[in-house]
Amino acid sequence: MIISSLRTVAFRNLADADVAVSAKNVFLVGENGQGKTNFLEALYYCSYASSFRGSRDSEIVQNQQKDFSAAITIADQQTVGVSGRILVKYEKGKKTVSIDGKKAEDRKELLSVLPCIVFCHEDMEFVAGSQERRRWFFDQVLSLYDPVYLDDLRRYRRALKSRNSVLREQPPDTLLDALDRQCAVYGVRLMEKRETAARLFSGVFAQLYEEVAGCAGMGVRYAPSWKSADEAAAAALLARRRGADLAAGLSLCGPHRDRYIFDLNGAEFASSASTGQRRLLALLLRVAQARRYSGTTGRNPVLLLDDVLLEMDGEKRRRFLLALPGYDQAFFTFLPEEPYQRYRDGETLVYHVKDGRIEPEAV
Repeated sequence: MIISSLRTVAFRNLADADVAVSAKNVFLVGENGQGKTNFLEALYYCSYASSFRGSRDSEIVQNQQKDFSAAITIADQQTVGVSGRILVKYEKGKKTVSIDGKKAEDRKELLSVLPCIVFCHEDMEFVAGSQERRRWFFDQVLSLYDPVYLDDLRRYRRALKSRNSVLREQPPDTLLDALDRQCAVYGVRLMEKRETAARLFSGVFAQLYEEVAGCAGMGVRYAPSWKSADEAAAAALLARRRGADLAAGLSLCGPHRDRYIFDLNGAEFASSASTGQRRLLALLLRVAQARRYSGTTGRNPVLLLDDVLLEMDGEKRRRFLLALPGYDQAFFTFLPEEPYQRYRDGETLVYHVKDGRIEPEAV
């Protein structure tokens, strides 16, 4: 499955247009601030109905406009004539998603159509940022191939939100007992899947890091907030810690406080890593994510790679490109002075981007 076209209306600085992108590799070449990343963001928006930059919908709409939309047409390379369409619209402050003309009742329906995996500067937060950002990344890794995990994550968050709200009201113990049980049920389900996923992901990631960085011993370690993946034990722990939670007005332990740690030969790595090492680590996290998705589902995601080769030396570029997972389609952004011609082949479509306009390279 590949994206054959993207149409945007009032999306960031992009000119309203329908751009054909039916190729295995699509290169977007242009100076900074011209719209290359906005183009990738529009593709991602059609895959998740949200921005990989963390922007609110109201921040995406073009200046002087109130509404925007993005739509992709998808073609099945294996079955001639089979295609589909995803449309995401933001009108009058509300967002709607439709798949093949039918309104999607839940945005998670998009995940089963054509997931995208983006490589971008913001990924550095998974390495150098907060544990919240690391949890977000690994939650996305799991959600891409396990929709039940996403449902349990949503249920846990709802139960946690209710518990935090009730804690601020000094409630009776019977009400908190019920909420503790809910948090325990869904929290333990998350823990069990996170533990398994982290172990499997770490195996893929360790091999990948050695291939590209030439360094063995890298791994990912899951450190849960609750030490026991048992519902009764988790509920009992919440009851014992209730006094501290009431004083703080929020839940101080649980899967929302889980940690993921990058270890190199048993020692925590991220805090001592150089900027270049952190950048490479973040990129390889995305490669490992794509490999895990393909290995689990038998399908390839669309890859969106935003300036990923810019800060690498020649040898690391070569190793990184060799390490890329199998894909049906990938979009790359380049500055004009980068040697992008070196990476193109007979299946590459090159566009030049200026002032939000996407123009095909002259032959």
